Amino acid sequence: MDEKSPNKTQLNNPLHGVKLVEILNEVVEEYGWDELARMVNIRCFKFDPSIKSSLAFLRKTPWARTKVENIYLYLIKTR
Repeated sequence: MDEKSPNKTQLNNPLHGVKLVEILNEVVEEYGWDELARMVNIRCFKFDPSIKSSLAFLRKTPWARTKVENIYLYLIKTR
């Protein structure tokens, strides 16, 4: 398989090509920080939340990133 052909495992992945910042922005826009903090109990969503601090935390914490990605997947399915 050459580098330019899409990976077959990614063809059905709705997260493929979507940046974490885009995911977080959409989730925050839809639910707000307070609701997001209730859904994913992490400090950076509760106290002085920002996109920048949340991205830093989510990039180094796989379990939290997975929860936010799952919220995003639910959001796009229900639209």
